[in-house]
Amino acid sequence: MSMITERPASNPAGQHPARAAEGPVARRDVRGVISAYVALTKPRIVELLLVTTVPAMMLAEGGLPSLWLMAIVLIGGSLAAGAASVLNCYIDRDIDQLMRRTKRRPLPAHTVSPRSALIFGLVLAAVSVALMATFTNLLAAGLTLAAIAYYDLVYTLWLKRSTPTNTFWGGACGAAPVLIGWAAVTGSLAPAAWGLFAVVFFWQMPHFYPLAMKYKDDYARAGIPMLPVVASVRRVNAEILIFAWLTVLTSLAVWPLGLSAIYGVPTLVVGAIFVVEAHRLCRRATRGEAVKPMRLFHWSTTYLTIVFVAVALDALI
Repeated sequence: MSMITERPASNPAGQHPARAAEGPVARRDVRGVISAYVALTKPRIVELLLVTTVPAMMLAEGGLPSLWLMAIVLIGGSLAAGAASVLNCYIDRDIDQLMRRTKRRPLPAHTVSPRSALIFGLVLAAVSVALMATFTNLLAAGLTLAAIAYYDLVYTLWLKRSTPTNTFWGGACGAAPVLIGWAAVTGSLAPAAWGLFAVVFFWQMPHFYPLAMKYKDDYARAGIPMLPVVASVRRVNAEILIFAWLTVLTSLAVWPLGLSAIYGVPTLVVGAIFVVEAHRLCRRATRGEAVKPMRLFHWSTTYLTIVFVAVALDALI
């Protein structure tokens, strides 16, 4: 009896309990769908790409570009990076379900259908290129389209599955936003743009190899020939050290290309720390000790962020 008398208070509209619950459930479902589509775009990767794009634009301008142009490039670049990631998830859905690191992504988890993901990725790609072509210039738009196509058709579909040098050849995709940002401002590409491109290109090996070391068994299970899966510890160590040194030396080679000590000094300091961390990881691996690869992975992100913040400050000051 008490249950009957309490029901009007909890449901004053007199709705059936199941119907009353439809609203919150529906809202939760909508949020879940939106979250799944956002997850397909890999937002953390988008953030890192934008960290390199804006400083490159500022250096190209010699100061702060127009806010309108920056907004267009940031939106277009985010959509392009998101499109590339969505299409990557679509292509890799067969191997993602085999890896512990990726099996909870929306496609292997069946929260988004492959067809929906493909359409979503293609729409994002089309909108991003159209924005860049309409509001910047054809060079920036062409580079945007080329970066998406290279990442998904050349790297994801072919290189990633066929060669242990996939990270090296795929590095051009991650470095492309530097060129896109520069081209959006100037309509051309200068030596400094290519120098910053090279910094990001070389950086991706000492950045990604530690991640591949941590998830070595995952990649092996999926049949992906990442370098730590198919090569000796000595070979992996050598590549980490070579590319860490190339990253730092290239960042210092950019210094005379229109940059001052505002860029050079912090770049030198964080570069030294970056190289020390790379040597520390390789020394542990050689000795058979616990390597803690994610320490270098996270520090590499900090390194790149500081270098490009220094580029931005130099351009402003």
